[in-house]
Amino acid sequence: MQTKRNQEINLIQVTDYTWAVALVVSMHIAGFIGLQWQPSRAFFEMLIPFNLVSSTVILLYFHQDWRSSFIAFIAISFCVGFGIEWLGVHTGVIFGSYQYGSTLGFKLDEIPLIIGLNWLVLIYATGNIAMRFHSSIWMRVLIGASLMVLIDILIEPVAIKHQMWSWNHETVPIRNYLAWFSVSGLLLFVFFNLNFKKDNYIAIWIYSAQFFFFLFHNLTYFINFF
Repeated sequence: MQTKRNQEINLIQVTDYTWAVALVVSMHIAGFIGLQWQPSRAFFEMLIPFNLVSSTVILLYFHQDWRSSFIAFIAISFCVGFGIEWLGVHTGVIFGSYQYGSTLGFKLDEIPLIIGLNWLVLIYATGNIAMRFHSSIWMRVLIGASLMVLIDILIEPVAIKHQMWSWNHETVPIRNYLAWFSVSGLLLFVFFNLNFKKDNYIAIWIYSAQFFFFLFHNLTYFINFF
């Protein structure tokens, strides 16, 4: 009887995963097409915060261990992510001199509130991927932080083009990536050391969807350049 019940639960979970993966992939494909097509670009720029909130909800829906240490991770990731962006914008000494545009929605003291979710989702997702490649916490932190920098390299041209943020330089400064690596490494260290179940199948899909979303945007920019 218990085995049959477990099979039913597993079937429900597989079905949920299938719909969630389809939804995540569909949102990013639609977003890519909508941002590429001039008549719909402004509308899809308004949907960028909705996409990030939806991805966060889907990611957390499949998290299986809501103990207090996980709540602490959410709070730390959001607050550190938002706080470091606040310091970055208001001091210019962490990432370089930059400011946020209007695309990412509501701002608190010039920083989009949603940027904290971006840090949370990416740290969770890269942490999930990194733990599949190595057992050493230091190697996991290194892999995860490298994945964070890799996706930031892809994000930057797209973010600038769609008024998410802009730099007071001709190019994105190297220290931006060094700071991303350092802050990511710190948050990933927290992620791996807090005691909660971390395996979440949907995390790799969310990271992959974002990775290819930004990669294809960059490829179109490169093709159009020529």
